[in-house]
Amino acid sequence: MNSVSPERFLLTAILIFIMAQNVLDAQGTEARPPVEIMISVAEQRLALVEDGVVVKRFPVSTSKFGLGDNFGSYKTPLGRLRVCGKLGGELPEGAVLKHRNFSGEVLLVNARGRDPIVTRILWLEGAEPCNHNARNRCIYIHGTPQERSIGKATSYGCVRMRSRDVIQIFDAVPVGTTVTIITKKLPQIQKARPFKLVVSHGASTKRTPG
Repeated sequence: MNSVSPERFLLTAILIFIMAQNVLDAQGTEARPPVEIMISVAEQRLALVEDGVVVKRFPVSTSKFGLGDNFGSYKTPLGRLRVCGKLGGELPEGAVLKHRNFSGEVLLVNARGRDPIVTRILWLEGAEPCNHNARNRCIYIHGTPQERSIGKATSYGCVRMRSRDVIQIFDAVPVGTTVTIITKKLPQIQKARPFKLVVSHGASTKRTPG
């Protein structure tokens, strides 16, 4: 039986090590979601995070009733959630969504006396015990016609956005995207760059606080 020279054995071991390292690096890359959303209650801001970099921020409105996850509380839940459904797809800005269906009505920005859900819905489900009621409570990221109130805590539990902003977020994130809601300020923005749109439309159904 031919013996293997020490040099050949060492070369084979190095090649195996490099291949194993490449597999581990690939797994690590796949484990990190390419696009995430972070929402700061302190700042009333939503950040789109791509490959670990904050690429854009938007003003939002969380609940005027505070933070929590109890049914009937109208509070905004904290912690890690995920987008479980996307509704509104190709509707125009200001399209009214009643029971998650287009009512046929389209509102102008800051329409007097009107405060329905408009334009787009990203439906959230909890990923932690502190927010496990979110889906059944119908906690959404959605558009509002009352854009003058954006930047203040004025919602009934959901995360409200300007119509033009929620369309950008809707088109940028797929179903399954992680959404983290925190009390503190957002991380310092790194060098901003244009973000890639990953157009992905999904559907689901249920009830709404707004």
